[in-house]
Amino acid sequence: MTSGADPSGAGRDEIRRLQARIEALEAERAVRPRRHRVKSLLAALLIVLGCLLTPLGAVAAWTADITRDSDRYVDTVEPLARDRDIQNAVAGRVSDAVMAHLDLEALLSQTPVADRPLVEKALGKLGGSLENAVRSFVHDKAQAVIASDTFDRIWAEANRRVHKAVVKALTGEGGGTVKVEGDAVTIDLGPVVEEVKQRLVDDGMTVAAKIPEIHTDFTVIKSEDIGQARTGFRLLQLTGFWLPIVSVLLIAGGVLLATRRRPALIAGALGFALAAGLLGIALTVFRVVYLDALPSGISQPAAEAVYDTMVRFLRTGVRVAIALGVVVALAAWLTGPGRRAGFVRQMWHAGIGAVRSTADRAGLRTGPVGRFTHRYRTWITWVLVAAAVLTFVLWPYPTGWVVVGLALTLLLALAIVDFVAEDEVTA
Repeated sequence: MTSGADPSGAGRDEIRRLQARIEALEAERAVRPRRHRVKSLLAALLIVLGCLLTPLGAVAAWTADITRDSDRYVDTVEPLARDRDIQNAVAGRVSDAVMAHLDLEALLSQTPVADRPLVEKALGKLGGSLENAVRSFVHDKAQAVIASDTFDRIWAEANRRVHKAVVKALTGEGGGTVKVEGDAVTIDLGPVVEEVKQRLVDDGMTVAAKIPEIHTDFTVIKSEDIGQARTGFRLLQLTGFWLPIVSVLLIAGGVLLATRRRPALIAGALGFALAAGLLGIALTVFRVVYLDALPSGISQPAAEAVYDTMVRFLRTGVRVAIALGVVVALAAWLTGPGRRAGFVRQMWHAGIGAVRSTADRAGLRTGPVGRFTHRYRTWITWVLVAAAVLTFVLWPYPTGWVVVGLALTLLLALAIVDFVAEDEVTA
């Protein structure tokens, strides 16, 4: 009886173990969806947060860039010296300053004594016409100075002071002849006035030599929000290097945490591009608001030229972010298992196969290179991708076209690898 009871007891123990195993599997199956939901929610949160930080990261990088790289800023704003609207605005400001200190009676005293009564009589008839004629003469001299290489030199020297003005306007740092007074950033046009005075003296208006040293200001930036924005821009300057990196790391962390990484990568890349695009739209909208808020005494065309130059780097960064996001999303989609992506890859390989068939008929062979490429194809692919990424990272100031160019270069390199490797296999 003992021998008969043992099999029965062992069978019941086995059944209990199987039941326990089934219950454990069912419990694990019930817990797994909850874990997946939590991971997916956290991944989505990280991606959204990273996308939201993208515009702030771009502005922070731009702020830090213009405050530390004076040479780049100077090289960019130097062409403003040839901008027609800037030239007209500077000429008008200089002419007003000279006329305010030009003594017409002293100018009249330069005429011969015998002719002076006739001139005085004529002045009584002309009234303000003489002043207008002198103003026109002074304005012509100012325009001549601004159109010459002399103004290019003066403007090149002033550009660094413009940079200091931007730094001071956004961070409260800086000083010198560029100053922030209330809600305006101004530049001293004294050197231009001195050059105009010398031109007037050389052309016979010696009374201009008696004009005292003039320090007249040309407004570069004027906004009631400069003081209020100073703290925010100071924070952006301090976080300029890290905030874009944090934004990318948050998106990358969300992609790695997601249960379906490829769709998460596509969504994160497109969200990154969309956030950058919204920043570009905001820059355009703010341009209109800023120009509309300027006082009537400031030249609107000149203010437009200055604004467009000031945000040039930031607009370039926006284009880079959009191009990078689209390229990454497109690469993730093309390498995925989707039917349409598979069709694109099939067409790709068919085109390379057609070229390879033509090469085979021509007797072209790759020999050891083809065998090596086929054997280490995966490693070569990753090396090429890493080289493209490293080139982008080390590029001093990439643009959107640089991103597109690197993507097309990588695509061409991968096509060559595909051609060489497959050529060896078919051979």
